[in-house]
Amino acid sequence: MTITRRLAEARPGLRWRAGRLATDLVYRRAFGTLGAGTVIVRPRKLQGVERIHLGAGCSVFEGAWLASEPGGGDLRIGDRTYLGHDVHLHALDPVTVGSDCVIADGVFVGSSDHSRDDRHQVHGTGPISIGDRVFLGQRCVVLGGVTIGDGATVGAHAVVTRDVAPGQTVGGIPARPILR
Repeated sequence: MTITRRLAEARPGLRWRAGRLATDLVYRRAFGTLGAGTVIVRPRKLQGVERIHLGAGCSVFEGAWLASEPGGGDLRIGDRTYLGHDVHLHALDPVTVGSDCVIADGVFVGSSDHSRDDRHQVHGTGPISIGDRVFLGQRCVVLGGVTIGDGATVGAHAVVTRDVAPGQTVGGIPARPILR
């Protein structure tokens, strides 16, 4: 195996180690709470970090956008939760994500919307609560005022506009229960 091939294949490991170093040296001091063993790798945007709380053992991958708006609610993420590449969590009203969740690549979770009269005005759309052991499939959207119960699964590309019961599987636009 050539040296260039080795470097190319080792790169994700290098990014992880660099992320662990940045987490320990910079992020740990800035965030509201950052649990032991949590690693943030090359985020796209961090806003309102003093109102962002991540539990222990979380993994936040490249391109993540974590924002808590001034005067808005906290963004709270439980222990051992995985945030995939390009995940966007945006809290104007409080957003809570439980422990042991998987939030796949490209997921958007947001508790805000723009005014229809003045697109520069932003307002809250209600708190979002995502339970423990929830799986949010790739590129799904979770809108404000929604509760997703423990153990629920949201299919890829779904748009969640209503509550999802514990253990329920939903998919589609808007998301509806999928019968097994």
